[in-house]
Amino acid sequence: MTILDTARSLYVDGEFLAASETDEVINPATEEVIGEAPVGDASHVEAALDAARRAFDNGPWPRLPQSERQAILSRFLYACEARSGELVELIVAESGSLRMFAEYVQFGMAISNARHLITISGRPSTMPLPVSTAPNMDGTLSLNGGVVSREPVGVATVITPYNVPFHLNIGKIIPALIVGCTVILKPSPYTPFEALILGRIAEAAGLPKGVLNIVTGGVAVGTALTSDPRVDIVTFTGSDVVGAAVQAQAAPTLKRVVMELGGKSAMIVRPDANIAAAAAAGMGGITTHCGQGCVLLTRHIVHNSIRKEYVRQLTGMLASVKLGDPNDPTTTMGPLIRAQARTRVEDYVEIARAGGGKLVSGGKRPVDLPRGFFYEPTLFDDVTNDSRIAQEEVFGPIGAVIGYGSDEEAIAIANDSQYGLFGSVYSADVGLAYEMALQLRTGGVAVNGGFPQLNKDAPFGGVKRSGHGRENGLEGLNEFTYLKTIDFHGA
Repeated sequence: MTILDTARSLYVDGEFLAASETDEVINPATEEVIGEAPVGDASHVEAALDAARRAFDNGPWPRLPQSERQAILSRFLYACEARSGELVELIVAESGSLRMFAEYVQFGMAISNARHLITISGRPSTMPLPVSTAPNMDGTLSLNGGVVSREPVGVATVITPYNVPFHLNIGKIIPALIVGCTVILKPSPYTPFEALILGRIAEAAGLPKGVLNIVTGGVAVGTALTSDPRVDIVTFTGSDVVGAAVQAQAAPTLKRVVMELGGKSAMIVRPDANIAAAAAAGMGGITTHCGQGCVLLTRHIVHNSIRKEYVRQLTGMLASVKLGDPNDPTTTMGPLIRAQARTRVEDYVEIARAGGGKLVSGGKRPVDLPRGFFYEPTLFDDVTNDSRIAQEEVFGPIGAVIGYGSDEEAIAIANDSQYGLFGSVYSADVGLAYEMALQLRTGGVAVNGGFPQLNKDAPFGGVKRSGHGRENGLEGLNEFTYLKTIDFHGA
């Protein structure tokens, strides 16, 4: 039995459910159908909402000792690792990820981060308040104290996108579950199998019924899961446009919403920077997962004194990029997820040209890859920051080089964006780069390379239209909890 054979059912209240409707799931590198996935409907949503609510209100999960939840979810991760080979194959086939990216980021980093969350979830659930005294009316003193108790929010709707689905499925459900919430997971219709397989893994790990529920579907399913009053918190990763709709759907019931949304991340390259290192980072911002990452560095803000050399080196690096089969270890960039995504990239190439950008690399489909949703890594120079290619998220392999003259101008350009997810500064003056990083309006900044998410305790998230709330570390756990103050009063 293949991994797809065990991932063809919805998972609700500990049961594997069929669906009357199915949808083809396509391998974006070959355009071949890899399987028929079930599509959930209103009846599945209702069953999942009822199961998750019942499991939280009346079930054992929120009331278990923390050590027991840790043990069960550790078994869950061990069960994932036992199927790592199959899961990586599925990630490559379903999302078009390069095998190395699937092994290291989509699977490996997800499991490693989840293990860390399970470990740090053992922190004390109550914190003592300072003891104080207060005068009574009879002239005596009362003794006052208390505790602050950290408790699970309740039922969590988890909605994940298609770009790094396994990574985000694990990265969202584990922190919600480990603090005692119950979960309904809704994956992207493009990548449902990486979520559906988790039902089998939950069963193997011994999760109680109703604690984890997995329902696929389109807009109607998503709307029901974000608007229903039985849901206490929604965590969503996706575009800012859909995020705004999700927040509006959640608003009437005043539920908590955690959002990791779009990005147009800026990389500032100062005149004293290591140009080769900066250009390599710029290439990564264009080619990593075919540009399908909200955190990727797509605005390259380069000092005018070195901009020509930066473009020369980056163009040379892009010329060496090999597109093709994600399973081939020599391939360095895979496909976009669907034909619609490639058409969007093509549209933005024309938008950039019309906006005065100078095309210096790429800008077309590769002629030697007639099958699959491939597009050449593309670079524009002479871009102005007010152009659409600098302001709008493409979610594809396009980079824009913007020149500047002073540090103050670079910071102003970087901050002149509706997004604020990530950023970077390259400079030989590390102290000055740090000072510049403090002035960037983003949720994270890398100085001379690196990536804050590699630190398991580093909170991840954005500001402005890049969202609100944080993932990873204690801050990520805290998103799924609330604080209750209990006072002790002694007369």
